[in-house]
Amino acid sequence: MNTLKFKPEGWNNEITKLDNENIEKYIQKNEVLQGLVEKCDENYNLSIKFEDGLRGIIPREEVEGIQIEEDGLPKANLCTGKVHKFVQFKVKEITDNNIILSRKQVQKEALDWVKNELQIGEKLTGIVKSIKPYGAFVEVGGGVVGLIYIEDLSVARIKTPYERLKIGQKVDIVVKSINRNTGRIILSYKETLGSWEQNVERFTSGQKVKGIVRETEKHKNGIFIELTPNLVGMAEYEEGLEYGQQLEVYIKKIDKDKKKVKLLIV
Repeated sequence: MNTLKFKPEGWNNEITKLDNENIEKYIQKNEVLQGLVEKCDENYNLSIKFEDGLRGIIPREEVEGIQIEEDGLPKANLCTGKVHKFVQFKVKEITDNNIILSRKQVQKEALDWVKNELQIGEKLTGIVKSIKPYGAFVEVGGGVVGLIYIEDLSVARIKTPYERLKIGQKVDIVVKSINRNTGRIILSYKETLGSWEQNVERFTSGQKVKGIVRETEKHKNGIFIELTPNLVGMAEYEEGLEYGQQLEVYIKKIDKDKKKVKLLIV
């Protein structure tokens, strides 16, 4: 998985150890560091506290390199929303009173990585940042976020992404498409859950297993029952079934040629 230089913010929840002796080293090596935002002041500058007691400042203009307004600054709520969260940054300069940090620099480099180096089909690791009815936003590194549409979360149809993911969850994903101009990434989760062939190997004809009802309306051939997120079988329709209901099913037949699993509701 993601062996490149960018990791999602808060991936390992480690605070970079910073002291007077290694600050210059980090500047020279241009390394990405990580810290926990302690507070946001009245001017929306972020204060970072390090383990050894040193403090750094991310000025408002250095907080964000992607979601910025016409004046070049991020919205105030974006700054306040970082409090008590891990952020990545680079040491920009050292003044008499402060260590000046830049998160924007990390984001811009991560965006360049997406536009120029990241490949379609590449496997990454990410952290779920937010969930909407239509999909989930996952950070893939350096503050860059991609979107997984709900139909790319599993083969089995679901009504909400919350049935597969939760905010803060670490996930494996695959790059589905990239807009090289904007850096917009579309991701897929279902590709990491195994193929039909791989999933069906876990089951045999004549076996009784647990399933989840994924359709409540009568279809031409029956009703769909999820055995795993990437494996769905079909059973004869029965009245009174509810979406998401767990039940026991009997595997009547596995047709590997047609990629179909016939079920009986027990």
